[in-house]
Amino acid sequence: MDKIDIKILSLLQENSRYPLKFLAEKVFLSSPAVSARIERLEKQGIITGYHATLDPLTLGFHITAFINLTLEPHQKTEFYPFVESCPNVLECNCVTGTYSMLIKVCFPSTQELDHFIGQLQTYGKTETQIVFSTPVPSRGIDLTPIEDEEASEE
Repeated sequence: MDKIDIKILSLLQENSRYPLKFLAEKVFLSSPAVSARIERLEKQGIITGYHATLDPLTLGFHITAFINLTLEPHQKTEFYPFVESCPNVLECNCVTGTYSMLIKVCFPSTQELDHFIGQLQTYGKTETQIVFSTPVPSRGIDLTPIEDEEASEE
């Protein structure tokens, strides 16, 4: 990866719908050259998808929560397909600490959240934090350190 790839990645994280022509102007290459670079980054698994950011509140999902869950290692083969099939699960992470799983969910109501927690409790103990506000929303990876590292190698 070079500085041009890093710039393309930063721009795509900012807005994955930027036209190739716009990206090409920003990195001083032709549109076909930028397209080839994006295709290579996709094949390398660096770019894994393109997504729209939705506003849960506008869509009626008023409750966002983080649920900690204890899970025994032997339960993973049963738990992973269950949690993957739950449409209200935005993210599920295997973590260190007292709890083994950290699950981010979004529901229209506390009643639906409560029902889901009841389902989770068949796997282990839970602890839930309901989100009041999100001062720093989900964002892309800051690629500045990679840019700085490349600059110091020159």
